[in-house]
Amino acid sequence: MDKIKIRGLEIFANHGVFEEEKILGQKFIVNVDLVMSTRNAGLTDDLNKSVDYGAVCKLISEIMKDCNHNLIEAVAENVASSILLKYQDVQEVDLEIQKPWAPVHMPVDTVSVEITRKRHVAYLGIGSNMGDKESYLDYAIDELNNDDYTKVTQVSDFIVTEPYGGVKQDDFLNGCLEVETLRTPEELLKLVNAIEAGAGRERRIHWGPRTLDIDILLYDDIVYDSDDLHIPHVEMHKREFVLEPLKNIAAYKRHPLKGLTISELLDELGNNTGSVK
Repeated sequence: MDKIKIRGLEIFANHGVFEEEKILGQKFIVNVDLVMSTRNAGLTDDLNKSVDYGAVCKLISEIMKDCNHNLIEAVAENVASSILLKYQDVQEVDLEIQKPWAPVHMPVDTVSVEITRKRHVAYLGIGSNMGDKESYLDYAIDELNNDDYTKVTQVSDFIVTEPYGGVKQDDFLNGCLEVETLRTPEELLKLVNAIEAGAGRERRIHWGPRTLDIDILLYDDIVYDSDDLHIPHVEMHKREFVLEPLKNIAAYKRHPLKGLTISELLDELGNNTGSVK
């Protein structure tokens, strides 16, 4: 991917743990790479098809001067997320913030923090089998869109499916979402759990009825395992009620472990006599 690079941007601001740093201020030096395609701008010679690096410099300066943080780590997070939120064509931000006047009381050229932040695409499964099922699914979409760092970019058709797991209960209304997010997998999990809780979700019976269920199915092309989260979702390839709506919005997305597209996984499940409906 192409890059627009900004080097040596000097900004006087008031960040630091010590009170003197907040009162007197000090110099910071910012280096940033904006990872994006410059193809259209290069072919058309049109600034509107690119990102105005002068405006980016002004944005960084305003952010760093308008707030006070103890840590340059926090400054870096603020700057990187602000750039990604403002400029949709920027896919990734590689950012370094140097603090040459850092009060370390020893000879040092500079202290700096470097971070990389980018847009991520995740696929979520949503379902409900209590109350006004469609309203609960709409609630999930609205709450995801209300998050500053997450936006729903595609919504599948909703389908009615039989319950999964052997617990007697009402049929489910299921669907899938594509979302663009700046959040990490664990942060996204906390967000969807909070949305479930806001819908009155109670986890009393495994595979039991629920007002709202949101599962992270895929996140970019990563394989991720923690105590609370497994990506790709460990059961997704066995579930027609996941694969059918997911095919509706991401038929050619490949499962990062199985190497098959969603369409191929659904066909494989249909050919398996033990498939789950």
